[in-house]
Amino acid sequence: MPALQIAEVRAFPVSFAIAPENRVALGIGTAVKRDAVVVKVTTEDGLVGWGEAHHGRAHTAVAKLIDTTLRQLVVGQDADDVLGIWDRMYRYQLASHGMGAGACLAMSGIDMALWDIRGKAHGLPLYRLLGGSRKPIAAYAGGVSLGYQAPGLLVEEAQKVLSAGYKAIKLRVGDTVGNDIERLRAVRKAFGDGLTILTDANIGYRVEDVRRVMPAMDELGIGWLEEPFPAHDYASYRQAKGFGRTPLAAGENHFTRFEFNRVIEDGAITVLQPDLSKSGGITECLRIAALASAWKLPIHPHSSMTGLNHAASIHFLAAIDNGGWFEGDVSRANRFRDELVDNPGRIDADGNVWPPEAPGLGVEVDEAFLAQHPPIEGPGYV
Repeated sequence: MPALQIAEVRAFPVSFAIAPENRVALGIGTAVKRDAVVVKVTTEDGLVGWGEAHHGRAHTAVAKLIDTTLRQLVVGQDADDVLGIWDRMYRYQLASHGMGAGACLAMSGIDMALWDIRGKAHGLPLYRLLGGSRKPIAAYAGGVSLGYQAPGLLVEEAQKVLSAGYKAIKLRVGDTVGNDIERLRAVRKAFGDGLTILTDANIGYRVEDVRRVMPAMDELGIGWLEEPFPAHDYASYRQAKGFGRTPLAAGENHFTRFEFNRVIEDGAITVLQPDLSKSGGITECLRIAALASAWKLPIHPHSSMTGLNHAASIHFLAAIDNGGWFEGDVSRANRFRDELVDNPGRIDADGNVWPPEAPGLGVEVDEAFLAQHPPIEGPGYV
């Protein structure tokens, strides 16, 4: 096995503009560009691991944190000591000096790259390295898609997605309660009770909005209501839990097992959605999944921007005992999914995805793409 001493860590903030015809309106605005932070870790013997740190709407800042502070903590360490490196970054940055979410995003990308290296060094795909087995993972159609268009147009878009093989879709709510219910009813009427319909408010609701929308969601058999409120608004989640039967979902903006511990103990959010590029990386999400398993709660990881995160999420779901849906990305013209790497999230006729078989994450980055897509500053949603 090659020497795994880490020689270099580098982050690549990348962007591309979204053409007007491909823009989607959500609870946080209309998407005008897509950003990502791709992380490259190289060992002394030239073994390369790739990861994704979520951009956090501050992709150049997250990349800078990786290239400076965290790089100094990681270079020279043994890449096979993934847990030790995670603890080193946590102890000397996140736990003791803060930076909060930004540090957690940055750590996540490095951690993912280290697991990629470990898989390559040992000649194993990540799911096998984590103790999992090759099996189908049910996928729902998500990503930055299925937004606030007119009901008829939404049904047309949903039809295209379902024709590709998906058996479940996630619709965007958080517009107005009336408009949201109209769209939900239109999709349910068009496709019947056999379709699993999930929803995401992107923090677009107030407590009173959830009180009004919940009866309709219960009637229509909606699978979950995701992030009606900001992650830290624990009081609103506790109130909303009593408004109906539709489960509340969150987790993409909760960081480390310590925040998830509070979420689980509060009992209001019962669909947990950690993101392997945000919540602390693969290492920490395994801990979160184990914690949730003790409470008989499923893990439905939130997908980030690139195929690196998608591959890692599929491997992760194949290796935990409480894995749920994979969030398939059906965003229009996502170049991070289709060009940065070979898309690992293609579904089969049964609506499933399968973990890649090559060692590590099982995907390789086109470095020319990184050079051709420098960061675009400014907000991603307007």
